[in-house]
Amino acid sequence: MVALDAIKLVFEPQTLIVMVACAIYGLTVGAIPGFTATMAVALLVPVTYFMEPVPALAGVVTLSAMAIFAGDIPGALLRMPGTPASAAYADESYQMAQRGEAETALGMGLIASSIGGVFGALLLLIAAPALAEVALKFSSFEYFWLACLGLVAAIAATDAHPAKGAIALFIGLSIGMVGLDPVMGQLRFTFGSANLIGGLGFIPVLIGLFAISEALRYGLKPTQRPDVSPMKMRVMFRGLGQHLRRLKWSIGRGAGIGAIVGAIPGAGADIAAYISYAVARKLSPNKDKFGTGTVDGIAPATSANNAAVGGALIPATVFGIPGDSLTAVIIGVLYMKGLNPGPTVFIMQPTLLYAIFIAFLLANIIMIPFGFAAIALFRKILSAPPSVVMALVVLACIVGAFAVENTTFAVLVMLGAGLLGFYMEENGIPLAPAILGVVLGPILETTFLTSLAKAQGNYIEFISRPLAGSLAAITVALIFLPLIARILKQRNSPA
Repeated sequence: MVALDAIKLVFEPQTLIVMVACAIYGLTVGAIPGFTATMAVALLVPVTYFMEPVPALAGVVTLSAMAIFAGDIPGALLRMPGTPASAAYADESYQMAQRGEAETALGMGLIASSIGGVFGALLLLIAAPALAEVALKFSSFEYFWLACLGLVAAIAATDAHPAKGAIALFIGLSIGMVGLDPVMGQLRFTFGSANLIGGLGFIPVLIGLFAISEALRYGLKPTQRPDVSPMKMRVMFRGLGQHLRRLKWSIGRGAGIGAIVGAIPGAGADIAAYISYAVARKLSPNKDKFGTGTVDGIAPATSANNAAVGGALIPATVFGIPGDSLTAVIIGVLYMKGLNPGPTVFIMQPTLLYAIFIAFLLANIIMIPFGFAAIALFRKILSAPPSVVMALVVLACIVGAFAVENTTFAVLVMLGAGLLGFYMEENGIPLAPAILGVVLGPILETTFLTSLAKAQGNYIEFISRPLAGSLAAITVALIFLPLIARILKQRNSPA
């Protein structure tokens, strides 16, 4: 009965109109490098104040789903991920586009995104309370090992030499250390500047490393952008059935990883995408194709980041704990509409809550036609002269960096990160590990010091809990198993 009432609320004309408008808005914002899904939701909050609860919340979750996918479009066509969650596989998509396979890369990303989002939505509907309880069992020890797992994934997810991957990772960790010590409050690497006390913003750094560095590269060495015209439905989905059959388990695994990582407060879609990409690379029979442009790397990662949005809604709705910055804004909208997240929400307002979940499911289903329209529109934008496109991208990046922190210093950080990214790529140092280092550095440091204080210096406590021990075993296995396999292969190979 509750489910039927929720479905009626979602399919009311007002709710559907709001969802369509938010879908268009989310796809537009997500496809612009420098803008993020969180920013799009934050800008929508004042508008939702004048709406009824169901249309407002349905619009917000629709916007979230669409913006996460839309970040894949500039990642494939410009090598500039529109959102942080698309950074893990931007190189794969772009290299496919360079070979004239942009339709396949974007079509595969669109279908896998929808599958991952639907999986996350179904998980919300079926197992939200149980999964939220599992997520709440994560203490600082589990978060520490999860951060370590993400760092290992950062190196494993790159096709560069492991030493260069490690260098990129340490660059990212160093950037993440600027500002106040998260535990003791000591100043580090601020050099007497008040602007550096708060650290270097993640979004300006991300925009600089990917977008500005690409603009600098184009300015010095103009290259022809991928030709994605004509962009037709039959071309985009040609051969995708074969890929889907071949990668069904990989996409399912990515959706599972995304839902689980998303349900862990503080993790988010970007970390889920990196972990899923690294796992897919380790388990794929076509490891040699990773890093050269393959749907084997795109499908599981984009499935994971969309499933993570649904996973993050689990602790947000059941316990009021945000899974990431995006759901933190969504929680604010929930409170504003009188839906107080907590264990009693399924008793007090079950219809309204399930209406949100069903709206999220519907948003991921309609993502396919709306996503195709967004891809076709972006192709028309790219038909402009490349120099004009790059100028507009740089302008969007400056606006995006300023809007995130409302300071001109953020624009300077973006430009500095752009120069750093340009230098790194000119020397064969990958960008992806650096980005994950910026994300996970503060988490790793905080959880390590907090856990050490809890354990009173006893390092055995780091693996004494079942969840922590399991994550530690997985992390160590990812480090040493490839080395052992290489040694065995060399020993068994003929002289």
